[in-house]
Amino acid sequence: MIKVIVVDDQQVVREGLVALLDLLDDVTVVGSAADGRQALDVLRANSADVVLMDLRMPELDGVAATKMITRDHPGTAVLVLTTYADDSSIADALRAGARGYLTKDAGRAQIAMALRSTAAGQSIFDPKVSERLVAALDGRPRTRQEPPDGLTARETEVLGLITRGLTNPEIAAELFISEATVKTHINNVFAKIGVRHRAEAVRYGLGHDL
Repeated sequence: MIKVIVVDDQQVVREGLVALLDLLDDVTVVGSAADGRQALDVLRANSADVVLMDLRMPELDGVAATKMITRDHPGTAVLVLTTYADDSSIADALRAGARGYLTKDAGRAQIAMALRSTAAGQSIFDPKVSERLVAALDGRPRTRQEPPDGLTARETEVLGLITRGLTNPEIAAELFISEATVKTHINNVFAKIGVRHRAEAVRYGLGHDL
């Protein structure tokens, strides 16, 4: 069972999400909270695999709470579920350590898939979020620098495409290589830069202007 904590300051949304998740056979809601501070209290009392986190909340917002959760509870992943898909909100959430980012347009099936992926250590982004990341990166002037952390030129290229939100098949098509070769490059990249999943790689790529 995937243990989830639901965090949202709007009671009707919070209760609706709890009711929705309770319908899933492989998910159990172990607690809910109206702000980030309550979320931390609930997490201390009930271990969870995933925290489904809103961003704009009183007391302690979702970004600050995400930062504290990823620091103090490394076994718990944060999946953002918010109304906002602007560049600043996305970047702040990723820098704080969020593993996935959905907007509240997401349906039950998409939320369920995201929870399962996030609990399994994968990263997932709403299509709108991926589009915003790509648009922001394509519109930003970048200077060519030496590859960081011992990355080869090809590994740097692959990391740049991950940062833009491309999937493995899309990277393979972009670089005219096989998906198996893409996976090999990604494994090498993750080992060299010290990350475990795509969201961390995206944060790294953004931080190094890739």
